[in-house]
Amino acid sequence: MTETVSNASASRFGRLLRAIAGLSVLLALVAYVFVRYESWETGTPGCVVRAAGGPDSGTDPDASFELTPEMAANAATISAVGTVRGMPERAVTIALATAMQESMLLNISYGDRDSLGLFQQRPSMGWGTTRQILDPVYSAGKFYEHLADVPGYSRLPLTEAAQRVQRSGYPRAYAKHEPGATLLAAALTGRAPAALTCTTGRQPGAGDPAKVRTELVRTFGEGVLPAVTGAGRAGARHTAGAGAELRVPVTVAPGGGSRAAAKARRGWELAHWAVAQADLLRITQVSYGGRVWNADEAYEGWQQVGRGVDGTGEVGIRVDQ
Repeated sequence: MTETVSNASASRFGRLLRAIAGLSVLLALVAYVFVRYESWETGTPGCVVRAAGGPDSGTDPDASFELTPEMAANAATISAVGTVRGMPERAVTIALATAMQESMLLNISYGDRDSLGLFQQRPSMGWGTTRQILDPVYSAGKFYEHLADVPGYSRLPLTEAAQRVQRSGYPRAYAKHEPGATLLAAALTGRAPAALTCTTGRQPGAGDPAKVRTELVRTFGEGVLPAVTGAGRAGARHTAGAGAELRVPVTVAPGGGSRAAAKARRGWELAHWAVAQADLLRITQVSYGGRVWNADEAYEGWQQVGRGVDGTGEVGIRVDQ
């Protein structure tokens, strides 16, 4: 009898422990969601890229990847340099995964021996001067230059393609970054519309549209913007309030496939680049394809503001002054 009572008590005690454990997990989840929401609402700097979704996307529709504004800005540069060179999305994925492993997408001035920068390239091994390697546009370009020389790189496993360029002592380490790099590449090349959003630090002080223009041209090339006109010091359109808005025309080179689809992809590439650079360049609003991202409402992501917009016209980048 005593043993039966003890077993019953033990059973009730076990159920109580499981209930407490379940409640603890639930409370922890609620706390996590609350903290994440609060951080987005209060503008804590950070970026998130989400899966494109859809049954044919080949990606987990709930997948996401978080990174800091500095990481996002560097990732956007790496992607842009690749597309300017005509490299496919797979090449951008390989480059991003490589930089994630080598530097965590941070442009660091140190590393193993004389390794430097996003890809930990070495001046002593002919990758360029220290100053060149620490320029993300240059270092990304050198990575793609070497990747393009790898026969059939787009069909190789990511680890093998990256290793052919990097000659790392830990070649398998690249694989763990492939899921995040895949999400980033889809957004930053424009294939996944409205997939990247960021919150900024909202630092006091004015932004500079001329600097935005300079970075656009430095990253995407001279043809990304129309020539400077009398409309403003940076060729920007000054709008209501103390601000200026760059209108970036969306153009694509002639080629196969749907021109409208290609222009929409290009537009989202430029729009996501601007959001990724928002904290660094103090960009306060980006608009494209009937959607808008606002720094003051960044926790809401991209908001629909128009109907029947085909997404092939211009990207608006606003900088408050």
